[in-house]
Amino acid sequence: MAIKLKKNDNVMILAGKEKGKTGKIISINRDDNRVYVEKINMVKRHMKSGSAQKPGGIVDKEAPVNISNVALYCSKCKKAVRFSVKLGDDGKKLRLCKKCGLEV
Repeated sequence: MAIKLKKNDNVMILAGKEKGKTGKIISINRDDNRVYVEKINMVKRHMKSGSAQKPGGIVDKEAPVNISNVALYCSKCKKAVRFSVKLGDDGKKLRLCKKCGLEV
């Protein structure tokens, strides 16, 4: 399955406990079809102290979300949208919102 989302894209969560929330993609795991979204699907992890500078304790961090549960977010439409890809004047690919035509 081709992943058409990129790092730093604004996405909306479509399913699960975080449904309706938006955030920015931190990283993408292409092998497992999962994405890490900023401040979404937070879990607590117990970390061991590595050194005097890195104290141990309970740390909040993002857990991955399946790629099928996120969609690109259009700031004009204020919702998750599908997008089309067109070539711009300079030959670069542009991703356009299917509803309003705004570059995402």
